[in-house]
Order: sequence, then C-alpha cells, then structure tokens
Amino acid sequence: MKELWIEKYRPKVLGDIVGHGEIIERLKAYVGTTNMPHLMFAGPAGTGKTTSAIALTKQMFGDDWQTNFQELNASDQRGIDVVRKTIKDFARTAPLGSISFKIIFLDEADALTSDAQAALRRTMEKYSGTCRFILSCNYSSKIIDPIQSRCAVFRFRPLLPDDVIEYIKRIAKAEKIDITDDGLDALLYVAGGDLRKATNVFQVSSALGGIIDSDTVFKISATGRPKDIINMMELALAGKFVEARDCLDALLVEYGLSGEDVIRQMHRSVFELEISELGKVKLIDKMGEIEFRMVEGSNSRIQLESLIAYITLIGKEIQR
Repeated sequence: MKELWIEKYRPKVLGDIVGHGEIIERLKAYVGTTNMPHLMFAGPAGTGKTTSAIALTKQMFGDDWQTNFQELNASDQRGIDVVRKTIKDFARTAPLGSISFKIIFLDEADALTSDAQAALRRTMEKYSGTCRFILSCNYSSKIIDPIQSRCAVFRFRPLLPDDVIEYIKRIAKAEKIDITDDGLDALLYVAGGDLRKATNVFQVSSALGGIIDSDTVFKISATGRPKDIINMMELALAGKFVEARDCLDALLVEYGLSGEDVIRQMHRSVFELEISELGKVKLIDKMGEIEFRMVEGSNSRIQLESLIAYITLIGKEIQR
C-alpha cells in the first residue's frame, strides 16, 4: 500500500468535493471576493471538513498557499501555551502575496481546553487584520459561545449514498478496480456517511485482488452482515434462544466484532424488524441500558446474551 487513497484522491479544488452543494457555493463566494470571516466547520468525522478548508486555502492563495497557511491539530496540542506561542506568532506576521490575511486551520478544535479557548477568543479578535481562523470540530457545543459568535458556522452532515457512490466510482475508475453493486451497498452500510471510512475500507478490500463484493467488504471491515444481525434478533423473537446465541457466537468469533459493534448494528437493524412500534421502543430502551453497562466495564458477552434473553422473553408480547 504505497499511498493512502484518502490523500491521493483528496479534492484539490472546491468544485471536486462531493456533496454539501450549498456549503461549497458559499465557500466559492469567499474565494471570488478574496475575503472571508473566521469560519467554523462542525459535523461528523469523514464528511469533508478538512478537505474543504485546504481546498479553500489553495484556491484563495494559489501557489503561495503553503506560506500563508498553518494547520494545527488541537487534540495533540490543546493547551493554552499553543495559543500564546505557536498561534500568536503565526497570526502576528504579515501575509505573503496579494491577499491581506493568512489562514490558521485548527482541526479538532473541540478538544481545546477551556483556558485555551478563552485565550483563542482574544487572539482571533486582536489579529483579525492579518489572520483568519478556520475551526473544525465534531461537536460545536464544546466550543464556547464567544468563539462561535465570531465565526460563520458551516454544519456538515453525513454524506448521502449517491455522493459516496460517486466518489468510490471515481477511485475505482482511476485504479481500474471492479466493484459489484452489492459491494457498493456494503460500503455504504459500513461507512454510514463517513467518506473517509468508505475510502479506506475500499482500499484495503482492493489489496486482496479480484472483484470486490459484499463478502470482501464485510470481512475486511470486521462488520457483521445486516441479514445476520436481523436473523439473530428474529430467532430470539421466535423464542429460539440457543440458536440466537449461536448466531451471536459467530459474530463475535468469526467476524471479530466487539460487544459495542454488535449492539450498534442491532440498534440499526431494529427498524427493519416486523414488530409493533411499542416493541421497537422497548428494544431500543433495553439496548441503551445494555450499551451503558458495557461502556462502564461490564462483560460484553454476558450483557449481549442478557439482551438476547430479554428479547426472547418478551418476543410474543412485542410482536403483537
């Protein structure tokens, strides 16, 4: 694996970014006017926040983009000293070229400590004449209000299936790789709107050679087949506890899933079961309790078998 495809095929310009049409148009407008406010990109992982920031900078500055751009990952450097030294030293110097400001891209800004955010608030205000900030975060609620009020907020959503398929087919064509329709469906299921995850799973799957199908994708990504998860739950609903437990063993041993992986997939599959709405409510309520126990340190196998036992006990009741 010479090069990661997520980097090799990362869009170089805003127009090549899939999805987020309205956001991309607003960013293009900033490029057209060669001016922009401080920005905040908020949304789940793998939805294009970093790519959008880098593409915006490249189009804004052209060949001078690297000298006018600094990227910091706040999860590695998140203390107040980084704001006082690294960020302030870069922000106070004059930009090169025709653009009147430089850009600091602060990735995972929601990992900044409260003291660092307080210091950053003042830095953003003081050096706005020579520097603009782009903050990227998964949870905007962890960014203090004074910083949010200084930024134009862009909210990224999980990518739509058509957008993921477009991007994957673009890579498949460039790399001359065949992927079946069920393989694409499996990638969509595994990724859940995370384009980075879809690309990485696709690359690892391609390393096996041959045509990529759903079997390859599920094995590579250590993800249980949706039909296997549904089958396990339906067996429990039908009162066949031992058979449902055997299905659980297969998921944990053959696919190498963790307890949290299994319960996350069970949660996704609840809505495909042919049971009453009240039944779905009861199952989800119980899954939330079991998931909490596992996160707190309980034995995953015992908790999952407890959940299957619960589904078996109330199977007749929730199918009404």
